[in-house]
Amino acid sequence: MLKSLSSLVEIAKTKKTRRLVVAAAADEPVLQAVYQAMKEGIIEPILVGEKLAIELICKNIGFDLSGITIIDEPNASKASVKAVEIIREGRAEILMKGLVATGPLLKAVLNTEHGLRKGATLSHIALFESPYYHKLIGVTDAAMNVAPEFSEKVDIINNAVEVFHKLGEKLPKVAVLAAVETVNPKMEETVHASMLAMMNKRGQIKGCIIDGPLALDNAVSSEAAEHKGIVSEVAGDADILVTPEIVSGNVLYKSLNFLGGATAAAVIMGARVPIVLTSRADSEQSKMMSIALAAAME
Repeated sequence: MLKSLSSLVEIAKTKKTRRLVVAAAADEPVLQAVYQAMKEGIIEPILVGEKLAIELICKNIGFDLSGITIIDEPNASKASVKAVEIIREGRAEILMKGLVATGPLLKAVLNTEHGLRKGATLSHIALFESPYYHKLIGVTDAAMNVAPEFSEKVDIINNAVEVFHKLGEKLPKVAVLAAVETVNPKMEETVHASMLAMMNKRGQIKGCIIDGPLALDNAVSSEAAEHKGIVSEVAGDADILVTPEIVSGNVLYKSLNFLGGATAAAVIMGARVPIVLTSRADSEQSKMMSIALAAAME
């Protein structure tokens, strides 16, 4: 059971140092997080972007660039393409977004000829450390898939489960969220949740325990589940919360961050390598822990 984000750093330290490439690296918060991760000994960076701007930022934050590869490319879109190329060449194992919009970076990742797609749906998974929960809890998908179809929800679950497997959790508990605990044909998310749970019981989705539909309170509070008479291996002890669509996912993500006192680490899964794609509103600690999450996965 993972109880804190700091445990991700400790896990990463037990593994080989991972090579990370930053696309459009001339961004101070990103470079601060990269510098911290490098000091922890969990990554070796390659920086792609405007070289003079990168050097100036690093000088201001005390980041010694001796021995670090910098590839000069002022154009953010071209820097993204170059960073993806470095991954494809086997020179790095983690991709990180710098000072570039998400669109150009994902365009480079999803390029059919020169990208990093491996067939599955790309999805966002965030691990939260909350003062009100007894372990790290995953939330998916708060950033990538707007209104996922049923088959995409299967991929989203598989991507999230893969993260937990790579962190040593062999059988994570997955709560498929809805507003209610009963199946209502007028609420598609409840039907989808029931189907996903049945697929899991029949071995069509493996490596986890799925239950749903579950309202959020029942997923994270055994007391609430007991009060409602819900008997479930997942209720009150969920490892992964699967939201119906991006609106509820994004609201849950930001509520945990800005109102719930939680800190997150997040990656994009479904590509050949984990992608650290943080928001500019994310804290430096969140960016650093997102790097640690990517580095901790085998």
